[in-house]
Amino acid sequence: MAHGLLIDYQYCSGCHTCEVACQQEHGYDAKTLGIEIKTLGPTQLENQKWQYDFIPTPTALCDHCQNRVEKGKVPSCVKHCQAGCMSFGEVTDLAKKINREKMVLFSLK
Repeated sequence: MAHGLLIDYQYCSGCHTCEVACQQEHGYDAKTLGIEIKTLGPTQLENQKWQYDFIPTPTALCDHCQNRVEKGKVPSCVKHCQAGCMSFGEVTDLAKKINREKMVLFSLK
């Protein structure tokens, strides 16, 4: 079965802990990322509302911490996520948890 990473963007605070955890897990330098937080906004919408979202996105370097997963652990980004907005598991199980907008499921090889 395929593993996946479910991220609930509604709760990401943009703390970058997932990026740092990934870098430390894999020994990457400061400019090399296995997961990257992109920023959307701030953008003023109608009725004095604003959009300002943080969007963690796995990069081509993401191997879902294969060494950790083989030991029964979750990927480093999931373990260290300060907002608790990331989940790891079987794609079919994670897909069942999607119940609102701003939840994204990444299928990992």
